Amino acid sequence: MLFLSSCSVSKRINKIARNNLFNDTVLADAHTGISVFDADANKLIYNYQADKYFVPASNTKIISLYAGMKYLKDSLVGLRYKETADTLFIVPAGDPSFLHPDFSSQPVFDFLKKQSKPIAITTNNWKAKALGEGWMWDDYNDAYMTERSPFPVYGNVIRWIQVRDSGSIAAMAREEAFIYSEPDISWKVNFSGDTAAQVFSVQRSLTENKFFITQGREINAERKVPFITNGLQSALQLLKDSLGKTIDSSTTIIQPDDIVHSQASDSLFKIMMYRSDNFYAEQVLLMAANEKLGIMDDRQMIQYLLNNELQGFPHTPRWADGSGLSRYNLFTPQDFIWILDKMKNEFGMQRLKTIFPTGGVGTLSNYYKKDTPFIYAKTGTMSGVLSLSGYLYTKTGKLLIFSVLVNNHRQPAWMIRKKIESFLDDLRVRY
Repeated sequence: MLFLSSCSVSKRINKIARNNLFNDTVLADAHTGISVFDADANKLIYNYQADKYFVPASNTKIISLYAGMKYLKDSLVGLRYKETADTLFIVPAGDPSFLHPDFSSQPVFDFLKKQSKPIAITTNNWKAKALGEGWMWDDYNDAYMTERSPFPVYGNVIRWIQVRDSGSIAAMAREEAFIYSEPDISWKVNFSGDTAAQVFSVQRSLTENKFFITQGREINAERKVPFITNGLQSALQLLKDSLGKTIDSSTTIIQPDDIVHSQASDSLFKIMMYRSDNFYAEQVLLMAANEKLGIMDDRQMIQYLLNNELQGFPHTPRWADGSGLSRYNLFTPQDFIWILDKMKNEFGMQRLKTIFPTGGVGTLSNYYKKDTPFIYAKTGTMSGVLSLSGYLYTKTGKLLIFSVLVNNHRQPAWMIRKKIESFLDDLRVRY
């Protein structure tokens, strides 16, 4: 009887999937994998190509979130330090919140600002590279591919802002815009003589912190452009002006004896998941590595997790980075069911509900608005890839864990999102 009941449920869900997904021309040429798990009954109730590998895009952040929640405790380590008779030695921990506009409170900056002794920073714990494995080189100018670093400042991007006093078209045609950067920089900046451009644009040189700016016709506009970190070099240049003092780099190996904490960990995790922030996800994985292994090394941390806490993946994934920018990442839908169930059991749904976006907010702002909140999920999007994995409460109050991964589609992403929304809405009502 149990077997027949299980078959009946699977057939019912398969019918829902056919009606909303498989029989639609939008997904006709795509590769799709689906897995649904009844968390209350502790059993898989539906699989469709759920043991096949897919590029998951930003669903990879779910795994990085697990690492962060496991190892970063309640508060982020901003830096560690040791004070000697004549010098304050600091060791960074990869904290991306330092001087980031997302956070008005800056305990690390306040700590450094009040120091009277010379400050030296050592990064012997940095073993990673600025760019992740398999990242696309020609995305270097886009804020979604910000460089990683041991001591991030301002989110490792320069915000370029164009403003005009007047809003009339006639005035804009003859008025020069006021353009400035946050933070203020002393790096090379060239302005285009093109006055006919409609859109404000900023292009950084591939190999140096040199920026080419074209004024646009917008009244107000902002562009975020990553800068080349050069290890510590760029951070120390920017900090000299912000702090009003010089921090010197050092190769001295020290054993720090105290910590400055920065932000509540969940406040960073929430932003990371709500806007699918690649930079935060990469730094979270590196910070977790620093806390567990004593070094910031994403490769070693990934291998450690796969050999230990995450050895239970149903299908051994190919895990390349923290954010999902890399197309080298390969996971199955069943892998996401497993990690989401593990997170529910280890951290509890109440906490996860505050971190994962729900309908009408974050990356789900245009979807799942009716009767919200009932879904808590992570999106994933890149060219030809769309994914959604998370938690779904049915009309009867049952908790389902689901993963829908779509690869090699040729349709607008919003169309596929709407099809997945229809599938999950139907599943919610009928199961």
